[in-house]
Amino acid sequence: MASVEQPVQAGGAFETGDARRSADQERGRRERQKQSLELQRENILSQRTSNPGRRAALESALQQIEAQIAELS
Repeated sequence: MASVEQPVQAGGAFETGDARRSADQERGRRERQKQSLELQRENILSQRTSNPGRRAALESALQQIEAQIAELS
């Protein structure tokens, strides 16, 4: 017997099972990436320093991470 994929309507468009799995994998990847960035953000926020150069580097890193989180949202 040959297996034939039946299109499934999702969100107003028809998707095959492969397309749906691919979209689910992409959503999972993005969610894991976002969680990783949020952990990095928390790590930066927890660091205390009186060194102005170090503080500037932490603030720059925090801005970059927050921009990446915004892209994923």
